[in-house]
Amino acid sequence: MIDNKDKVAAIFGVRNESSIAWSIALKLHQSGCKVALSYVAETKDEVLYLMQQNGMDGSLSAEVDVRNELQITAFIQLVYNTAGPIDYVLHAVAFGTQSVMCYSLPGSTEPAPSYLDIPFEDLMDSFNISAYSLLRICRVTQPYFAKNASVLTLTYNASQRVFPGYAGMAINKAALENIMIYLASYFRDQGVRVNAISAGLVMTTSSGGILGVRRLRKMGKFTAPLGNIDADDVGDAALYYFSGLSKKVTGNIHFVDGGFNIMGLGVDGE
Repeated sequence: MIDNKDKVAAIFGVRNESSIAWSIALKLHQSGCKVALSYVAETKDEVLYLMQQNGMDGSLSAEVDVRNELQITAFIQLVYNTAGPIDYVLHAVAFGTQSVMCYSLPGSTEPAPSYLDIPFEDLMDSFNISAYSLLRICRVTQPYFAKNASVLTLTYNASQRVFPGYAGMAINKAALENIMIYLASYFRDQGVRVNAISAGLVMTTSSGGILGVRRLRKMGKFTAPLGNIDADDVGDAALYYFSGLSKKVTGNIHFVDGGFNIMGLGVDGE
């Protein structure tokens, strides 16, 4: 029912078919939007294959390290020059080393890295990729936005609650949410809206290697009033923000987690 014909989207963060960003990209494509995808060297083949298999224009793609403003600029200018002003931007990029996130590898007998010992340099690199990059992408894209453009980022409830295996990354998510609301205010004169989706735990390539993820999924199955979610659920919600239906919504954190965030206690499903 949402018609995005002639709209243009620049998407950062597709890794593979299990990525939340890919689900959103596919929803946009199916709604008629011209979709441009960035990739990193290790994901290039997978991203281009997905674009080809789903009828997307592979020329609307480029390698982008979100720490590199020149690469972001080249990608955004490619999208603008090829497809036109940019209506939608998705920021779905996050990275943290094991020492930042403070988790043990599955099967390891070693204790998890200590929160007190998070290396400053590792945390700053993680912050650069996971949070500051939203500010950098918006700074670069500002001259190329279409009228009533929409920016969306992906966050997680660990910004407000303690998830021990996500520790340092939670710092980044809290910062990301703050950057989002300040950008929403900054872009008031240009009419660009900036929002975030706080997604429940989805079994992506990145999350699958973290110790305790499957236990959290099991807990979510019973604790969340509507149970666990998948990437497709996030894609559906994102389509609201990437349409005229959200034309007066900005600075919002939209939970798509089956209601997990409202619960004060875990519910035992046994």
